[in-house]
Amino acid sequence: MSFAAIREAVTHFSSLTFLLFAAVVVLVCRLLPKRARWVWLLAASLAFYAAGDWWYLPFLAASVLSTWGLALLIGKQAARDEAALTAARSTLSKDERKALKASQKKKRARLLWVGLVFNFGLLCVLKYTDFVLEGVSGIASLWGAGPIRPLDLILPLGISYYTFRSTAYLIDVFRGKTEAQPNPARYALFISFFPAVVQGPICRYNETAAQLLEPRDADWTDFSAGLLRLLWGYFKKLVVADTAMTAVRAIVSDPERLNGAYAAVLIVVYSAVIYGDFTGGMDISLGLSRMMGITLTENFNRPFSSVSTEEYWNRWHITMGSYFTDYVFYPMSISKPMQRLTVWGRARLGNGIGMRLPVYLATIITWFLTGLWHGASWNFIVWGLLNGAVILISRECKPLYARFHKRFPGAKENRFYQAFCRVRTFLLMGAIRSLDCYRDVGVTFRAFGSIFTRPGTYAELFNGQALEALGLPVASWIMLLAAVVVLWLVGRAGDRKKPAGWQVAEPLSDKPLRWALVCGALLLVILLAGQYGIGFDASDFIYNRF
Repeated sequence: MSFAAIREAVTHFSSLTFLLFAAVVVLVCRLLPKRARWVWLLAASLAFYAAGDWWYLPFLAASVLSTWGLALLIGKQAARDEAALTAARSTLSKDERKALKASQKKKRARLLWVGLVFNFGLLCVLKYTDFVLEGVSGIASLWGAGPIRPLDLILPLGISYYTFRSTAYLIDVFRGKTEAQPNPARYALFISFFPAVVQGPICRYNETAAQLLEPRDADWTDFSAGLLRLLWGYFKKLVVADTAMTAVRAIVSDPERLNGAYAAVLIVVYSAVIYGDFTGGMDISLGLSRMMGITLTENFNRPFSSVSTEEYWNRWHITMGSYFTDYVFYPMSISKPMQRLTVWGRARLGNGIGMRLPVYLATIITWFLTGLWHGASWNFIVWGLLNGAVILISRECKPLYARFHKRFPGAKENRFYQAFCRVRTFLLMGAIRSLDCYRDVGVTFRAFGSIFTRPGTYAELFNGQALEALGLPVASWIMLLAAVVVLWLVGRAGDRKKPAGWQVAEPLSDKPLRWALVCGALLLVILLAGQYGIGFDASDFIYNRF
């Protein structure tokens, strides 16, 4: 294997190279004294990130240094402002103190906006320039202009994730929720920590930094629970997601022929792909960190048990949802333009619509940005807007739900009704998610419509034609179904308030025999049934592309 291939393999969680790299990092971390561990973790994280491409490092450094420096300036300015306000408190009236506070806040806000514009500007230029040029080229072609060539700018690995982490830190310092870190190297570790830099979770500084800078001595519980969760993540990724992905690729490669029943199969099978891929990646990240005595933020909590779209998004990609809620939706909802919109709406459209208008507008904008964050293409934008629309429609239907439950008071506790709600939410989210598969909005809607207009294709699911078309032998389908049943059983077991990954690892950490049996079984299944033919590149995990 060439040096370039080794570098590339390091960033792919499913490669043996990464596993060897991670084993060395964990071993050395456990042997070093506490005061030196953060330095080792920083060196390992930068080496991991540079393995993707050396050119990624300057962009990571730009994000780290800009937010670190501006946060430090904001913190120092806040301290000076507080001292000045305290000194002048006795000589100022209440209104004068209020005006002084507002003036001081504006000065700090200017520093905040410099950091936000620079970091999001960098993200937008690198990620969305070609998307904008494509749109401009399409419009220009209407007047006979030639196509505009894409610039094909470099897109650093995980830039969407570390931009969110760094800007959240900057905003929290501005809001006074966390103190600015004076040491740039220590702050760099928080941004670049290698288990989380590629696909999250999007941790907050005040929840994670202390663990990274002063990792506690990992005991047997940490090591055993972390290793088991690591294996559980690889089981979901290699056995479930990568196996099911074969069928997904077959369907989307020929949407004109494989539609109707195949489009319905896609909704279900791709749900297994995205769940196994993304939650598997999170389990690997959290398990590896736990083996070093570091607990990262949970990112999933049994999302397919949700009975509504809103609940689903409280359980799926939790840290992304909390970022958009805390730093986009709420500030936008209470902003002065939205307040003026409320006044205008109530005066001209009535109290009902006037009160709803700013909240609904903020919801649509937030979901538009959520879709755009997922990818620079129209399918992701439509995906985001559809999710926002479904949530708003559900909110408008709450009076109808209330009347229904008043008429049938026992429905909420009825297990058949709950099962119906879960299946409904699962299929609805899966249908919207199919935009991620076809990558073309028109093709996606035609494929979805064919589910209801081509009933004859359903016979192919039972006469053997589908097996050949989907590219998976019967043995693989049996294995995949068995693996999904295992996921379902684990999702139903234990404390429902705890994530399924936690439920797999934690209860067995103090039962050595059961722990060893489960670890052995998972390892055996991974080795025998895991898919290893996709290639060792960092795009194999779906959410690595963000």
